[in-house]
Amino acid sequence: MTGGCQCGSVRYSVEVADDDAYLCHCRMCQRATGGVFAALKQVPRAAVTWVTREPDRYASSEIAVRGFCRECGTPLTYEGHGSDQLDLTVGSFDEAHRLRPTGHFGVESRHRAWSEGVDLPEKRTGDLPNIAKKWMETRGNVPD
Repeated sequence: MTGGCQCGSVRYSVEVADDDAYLCHCRMCQRATGGVFAALKQVPRAAVTWVTREPDRYASSEIAVRGFCRECGTPLTYEGHGSDQLDLTVGSFDEAHRLRPTGHFGVESRHRAWSEGVDLPEKRTGDLPNIAKKWMETRGNVPD
């Protein structure tokens, strides 16, 4: 599989054994991603090839660093010290739809109201006229 940051300056290729991923609800992941959980895919470090350049890294705690793009800010990795595994953010994969959550971690900080919103009303980006118009004027289409 392949992936990278929003601006394209950090790109990777990774060999994956399956489509399993997980949701991490710990406060560190919430703060690192700016979301109520992080969607992550764990892979062997040796399976990752940084195609353009390696991400910049921030020592987010005593036990790990997090990789990100210094240009656009996209969170890319969680890397525990001394581990032969690392976690890639699901949203950074080009084909993120392939991956499926198989479990939850850090549930002591879980915000259930945000992670169980399956029955909430839904709208597509193109359903919002003011946003759709801006995309059409600048790009010529509404992105997926």
